Amino acid sequence: MTEPLFRADPYLAETPARVVSAGPEGVVLDRSVFYPRAGGQPGDSGLLLWPGGEARVLEAVKGEGEAILHRLEEGAPLPAPGAEVLARLDWARRHRHMRMHSTLHLLCSLIPGAGVTGGQIGAEKSRLDFDLAEPPAKEWLTERLNALIAENHPIAERWIAEAELDANPGLVRTLSVQPPRGTGRIRLVRIGPEEAPVDLQPCGGTHVRATGEIGRVEVVKLESKGRQNRRISVALLEG
Repeated sequence: MTEPLFRADPYLAETPARVVSAGPEGVVLDRSVFYPRAGGQPGDSGLLLWPGGEARVLEAVKGEGEAILHRLEEGAPLPAPGAEVLARLDWARRHRHMRMHSTLHLLCSLIPGAGVTGGQIGAEKSRLDFDLAEPPAKEWLTERLNALIAENHPIAERWIAEAELDANPGLVRTLSVQPPRGTGRIRLVRIGPEEAPVDLQPCGGTHVRATGEIGRVEVVKLESKGRQNRRISVALLEG
């Protein structure tokens, strides 16, 4: 398995690691700061560096079991199994994904009761699709999102037993993707105080520490993607 260092500290931008395996499909490390593509959040990109060599990581994806596979650009040199490398993120890109992911959770809080039928996080623009007859106006959503961001709500996580989620299924907003099961516990991401959260839902992705770190955003597009499917696209306006 690959130890997912981003889980304990999403702000860790690089780490020394040991190569477990390396081949045309990519490189597996014993530990990594690279988030593998999942749940609408893209896999991280960056560099692997070692004495006498370096290779660009195009994207991290899930490998077999609990491994993280670092996919390299075509023709890149491969570090030898057992070698020590430095795994370094494209931090600017990752941080934008974190800001965007937290923004989408805030967007969920503004449309209570509507299931999320799809979504995609991007560094420039992100979207959520809702099972919704008619969404609020773009201007209202933009105003409310920026108000929540300016209130600088803390963002934290906690773990619950799968049985606790079964007893409170309303925590799950996504209709197309269910939280991963099998370990006996589920990670919850909370925005706002424990006693009165702004948003609380299962999530495996990376987030900023507080909403103020997101900066100003804008709802740039509302689209109809079916009789009851409304797509809301959001962009960052700063950084």
